[in-house]
Amino acid sequence: MSIEVRVPTLGESVTEATVATWFKKPGDAVAVDEMLCELETDKVTVEVPSPAAGTLGDIIAAEGETVGVNALLATLSEGAGAATAKASAPATAAAPSETGGKAVDVMVPTLGESVTEATVSTWFKKVGDTVAQDEMLCELETDKVSVEVPSPAAGVLTEILAAEGTTVEASGKLAVIGGSSGAAAAPAPQADPAPAAAPEATGKKDIEHAPSAQKLMAEKGLTPAQVTGTGRDGRIMKEDVMKAASAPQAVPARRLAVNAPTG
Repeated sequence: MSIEVRVPTLGESVTEATVATWFKKPGDAVAVDEMLCELETDKVTVEVPSPAAGTLGDIIAAEGETVGVNALLATLSEGAGAATAKASAPATAAAPSETGGKAVDVMVPTLGESVTEATVSTWFKKVGDTVAQDEMLCELETDKVSVEVPSPAAGVLTEILAAEGTTVEASGKLAVIGGSSGAAAAPAPQADPAPAAAPEATGKKDIEHAPSAQKLMAEKGLTPAQVTGTGRDGRIMKEDVMKAASAPQAVPARRLAVNAPTG
């Protein structure tokens, strides 16, 4: 049976993303929730997990292509062990919509094959903020990838259990969302700061580079001027930083002063 792999929700007011990296190629065997590819938006990095176990068929959106929300990324031939995972998925997905006024735990998602822990890189929300279902709450960093954590329900962020810089294990608890009957009607503008529009007006210098790329530049002691961005409008991706860090450093040529002949 063929299964479609589609672009997930990218966050509030984000309608498209660029396919940054495919971790798998057609014909590769994949496990349930194993990371297939990474998408980059102007604000965040989003990883796309496999919806079932099986074999990756056709890749519809190649690296560098721009895709909209729910666009088709690839096809997957379902394997033998996928039926169980597929059957349990609807029950898990139904939970957020039935929370009502109850508290909902925000857990560390699947981080990828053989990855057991991650570091909390950035919180996009603070305690007391109203959040919509699937709105991005925080970003996690592993040795290989960046993983964004969406809100499992609409409500109010009542508690952050893992602060920025904290190392968390797979399936660990990150925060708590308190159910709120008025959450759906709450105004969204507070999550949409006005300065976000500035980069387009001020030019290339103010482009918001990928969070994972910014962290890696800091670790490698590089500046954006030393890295060539391959993302949209020159946006620097994590792979660009890795390429710049591994490139041999150019030795500046020195001018030798030549004394004029005397006599």
